[in-house]
Amino acid sequence: MKISKLLIVAICSILISAGSQADNNPVFVGLDAEFGHKTSTSAQAIEQGMTIAIDEINARGGVLGGRPLALVKRDNRSLPARARQNIRELADIKDLVAIFTGKFSPVVLDILPLIHERQIPLLDPWAAADGIIDNGYSPNFAFRLSLRDSWAIPRMVEHVRKRGMRRIGMMVPKNGWGRSSVRAMEHVISQSKKNSVILSGIRWHFWGVSTLVEQYQELTEAGAEAIIFVANEPEAAILLREIAALPKNSRVPVISHWGVSGGDLTGLAGDVLFEADFSVIQTFTFANNESTMAHRVATKARKKFNLSSAADIKSQVGFAHGYDLLHILAMAIEKAQTTDRLAIRNALEQTGPYEGLVRKYERPFAPDRHEALSPEILFIGRYSKAGDIHRIE
Repeated sequence: MKISKLLIVAICSILISAGSQADNNPVFVGLDAEFGHKTSTSAQAIEQGMTIAIDEINARGGVLGGRPLALVKRDNRSLPARARQNIRELADIKDLVAIFTGKFSPVVLDILPLIHERQIPLLDPWAAADGIIDNGYSPNFAFRLSLRDSWAIPRMVEHVRKRGMRRIGMMVPKNGWGRSSVRAMEHVISQSKKNSVILSGIRWHFWGVSTLVEQYQELTEAGAEAIIFVANEPEAAILLREIAALPKNSRVPVISHWGVSGGDLTGLAGDVLFEADFSVIQTFTFANNESTMAHRVATKARKKFNLSSAADIKSQVGFAHGYDLLHILAMAIEKAQTTDRLAIRNALEQTGPYEGLVRKYERPFAPDRHEALSPEILFIGRYSKAGDIHRIE
């Protein structure tokens, strides 16, 4: 049976078009974070940083020969059970190559078994518990571009010591994040010279408490000259209001872990934020940042999200970490030349260098190192009236 040349041309055109369309199917990246948490801005910040990075990558041609990156997000509302269901849904999406997390360490710790069961790379741009990376799995599918508690606590203690104080109290949540922070403090104490650092006491709290002043006063009465505070923005706002109500001569400095910067603390606390001696550990800020890349990315963020200034970018560490981590993932996809998740996991350990927003990464990850940052990147900052955080060191 003869087939006309016109019919052959038409069939070939259809096949070429179908192949081209398949080749241009999106490569998906998941984000499971606490969007529905009432006071948190961390999930939105991570999404914004990822979105700017995706726009940049797609503008230069995407990945794998022209396939665009696309973001698929889920809201876990900071609930582990919801997070597990979200991970199952995301893992079932064809060509979804990795899942980004939010800021809550207990949630991330809870989903680790499922992540390794489904063998999908987990990229952590915020949650700080050591056990997220030091999880015992081999191969390890968890990668972090963030700080970790065993770096944060020594840096906070160092800040206290530089201010001439050595008796320190701790206020920590009764969960995995709190326990991780206490272990880090115990290590600092064990490594310190005699009488260099003295732990005046530890007070545990639950999320959602209505008062913290009694714990604060118990520690100061026990001799604490400064308090290391591990909490999120709702608890910080409560403590700040209660400190402001105390006589000035009974107040001591509070050095906070960075969970407080994952929400609208200035809105929750108001002017009492500036009445207390309150500082917070950070890895990145746009404030007084003179790098060309920071100016370029901030300009894009202002235009895309209709912001008046870089100070309006909330939870800036989440934004910056999400941005850098997405670019590093794109490099790993290109190195792997596939959407196969195990191949991308392996490529993440081999990718680099990358000139990022937070720092220059010669090699973000390695087989024996799934932490992209390091302790020297950390600094102590204070809130400004505009709501952003400025370095004080």
